[in-house]
Amino acid sequence: MAAFTIPDPVVDTDDVLELAADLVVMPNRGRQLVPNIGIVGGTHSVLVVETGMGPRNAENVLAFATEYAKGRRLYLTTTHFHPEHAFGAQAFAGEATYLVNGAQAEDLAVKGAGYLQMFRGLGESVARRLDGVVPAVPDLVYDDAHELDLGGRVVRMRATGRAHSKGDQVVTVPDAGVMFTGDLVEAGQFAIFPWFPPHDTDVSGVRWIEVMERLVRQDPRVVVPGHGEVGDAGLLTDVHDYLRLLRDETWRRRDSATARETIVEEVRALMIERHPEWEGREWIESGVGCLCAEHGA
Repeated sequence: MAAFTIPDPVVDTDDVLELAADLVVMPNRGRQLVPNIGIVGGTHSVLVVETGMGPRNAENVLAFATEYAKGRRLYLTTTHFHPEHAFGAQAFAGEATYLVNGAQAEDLAVKGAGYLQMFRGLGESVARRLDGVVPAVPDLVYDDAHELDLGGRVVRMRATGRAHSKGDQVVTVPDAGVMFTGDLVEAGQFAIFPWFPPHDTDVSGVRWIEVMERLVRQDPRVVVPGHGEVGDAGLLTDVHDYLRLLRDETWRRRDSATARETIVEEVRALMIERHPEWEGREWIESGVGCLCAEHGA
């Protein structure tokens, strides 16, 4: 990734959105490289979903969560290993139990150092936020599913299998009808394809579509995307339909032996025509690249 200027990716812990009783979100409010962060409470425990970019952001999130918990036990989970979601977990050491699925734990261990180096190249403000980061080792690792009892409220964690990353996790709060998707879903933005051959090719557009089909069937009341505004189940449908169209238009051109450059140009133009208001147009090309590699594989 080439270096460019990004505003300081600071998490605003003063501006929270209440989604249900004892359940709030720190919305990213359109800030680049700032995730939506959840705080979910039960009678005896509180779960934090995502850390923000780097230890300083995470320390502020932890301070908010500690005050919010008022003596309740703290847990932390992250939807996947990417830096703005998980590279603050070290700040929670000794204060919260950090739990993720096995594939995400492997991503942290195997890819953490490489992503740390890559993200530091995004600009000075990001590099400062990542100063002193050591990818955390989770305290508890589950295989495919985990039920976390917070006291009168059970939170479901489900590993989706390879999609946006190898270790994606969806976190749902059934009694509130709330689903945290991480970067499987973005609001008002083209799907982020971290397709960086030969360094990282774990993203799968084909499997991502299958994951979205399952999530759509769950029909949650509220969807908290990785980035962008909190919405309803329509966000899931939007991403599913976009990914299917991206796949179909890419594969149709690939079948006709169209040159790669032409496929990118034509598909990019079509996607922008369909969604002129969406941000992140640079991710269309990497999505095409991923799907070209998966076609016929």
